[in-house]
Amino acid sequence: MTPTKKPDAEKRNAEREAALTFVRMAKEKGLDLTGPDGLLKQFTKSVLETALDEEMTEHLGRAKHKKSKDGRAANTRNGTTAKTVVTDSVGPVRIEVPRDRDGSFEPVVVRKRRRLPGVDEVVLSLYARGLAAGEISAHFQEIYGADVSRETVSRITERVVAEKDEWCSRPLDRVYAAVFIDATVVKVRDGQVANRAFYVAVGVDLEGGRDVLGIWASPAAEGARYWLSVLTELKNRGVDDVFFLICDGLKGLPDAVGAVWPLAIVQTCVVHLLRNTFRYASKKDRDAIKRDAKPIYTAPSAAAAAAARDAMLDKWEARYPAIRRLWMDAWERFIPFLDYDAEIRRVICTTNAIESLNARFKRSIRARGHFPDEQAALKCMYLTVRSLDPTGKGRIRWSARWKPALNAFAIIFADRWPSEGTQQ
Repeated sequence: MTPTKKPDAEKRNAEREAALTFVRMAKEKGLDLTGPDGLLKQFTKSVLETALDEEMTEHLGRAKHKKSKDGRAANTRNGTTAKTVVTDSVGPVRIEVPRDRDGSFEPVVVRKRRRLPGVDEVVLSLYARGLAAGEISAHFQEIYGADVSRETVSRITERVVAEKDEWCSRPLDRVYAAVFIDATVVKVRDGQVANRAFYVAVGVDLEGGRDVLGIWASPAAEGARYWLSVLTELKNRGVDDVFFLICDGLKGLPDAVGAVWPLAIVQTCVVHLLRNTFRYASKKDRDAIKRDAKPIYTAPSAAAAAAARDAMLDKWEARYPAIRRLWMDAWERFIPFLDYDAEIRRVICTTNAIESLNARFKRSIRARGHFPDEQAALKCMYLTVRSLDPTGKGRIRWSARWKPALNAFAIIFADRWPSEGTQQ
């Protein structure tokens, strides 16, 4: 008995025969398979128009040139309308869409006032990179030869506003190993163009996963009072405890944190402190100050760090007296990380976790210059967050980097570590 072919094998053979026929046809006509006038594009046009014609036949209940069953013309075909659709595979394709006399035909393959899949994601990606609606429209015309109007771009981006609002109010984990907070300045037109602070919080959960917890727009510059409202909102969304909160040393911020999470340890970012130190120093002395400051944040204990601090301040105080006050004011919020092992120090001594995100924000914002209103700025920043780490490799690297510290956290904060199943 001759064994029968499996259905999958038969399907593959049929596909191969169809592909060979397609290639032979291209050779006979002297056409390229791809390109603006390639056979693939012509084939796509033919398939779409055939599908649309079949839809019209089904809609009318009869083929072209045939009357209805009762002998009357009733609704009939009424020519075609030219339409350019943008496809993922072969770019823009000009097709003829059939019409009916009473305008009741609603095609499914190429819907009215719609694009083929893929265009929306390209628009959102370009918007997240800072391109304005007019620039995106021009990009499609230049690269794809397709008409995607500014109004269409605006409609596509407006659809993410509801998604953004839902994302900003989603429930959060009960406990976070660390929360990094910072603000970035955005120019917004409110009567006149002015600087506005947009607040961002990034949390690291007990599995080492990183998550942007939210974005908030402030009516003015960064301040501890507004941070209190942001942290209170995070608590209302389910965050009951935070082991470490890492910030830039803003005055009054530790009191705001203590009011929301009394047990949280507030850690001033080492990089921010050094950066503020350099503001008081001339450029030629910055490298020397950086070398003198290194023994402070690498000291084995708080006492050793204080000795290294005094040595640095004694050396530079005569030239830059403001540096002493800066370090002494920040000292109590600078030293907490010195009580912990190297694994924990490495992950909580700086706000690098949020600095990289701010760099992405600034890149998108710089391309726009300023935004017409607060909502437009929030939309752009949300789409930037939405486009982060598309492959997931960054999340894997981040989690692996945090594993040693989390093992130490599990011991140090054992009494605050949630039992299994109670994190959400």
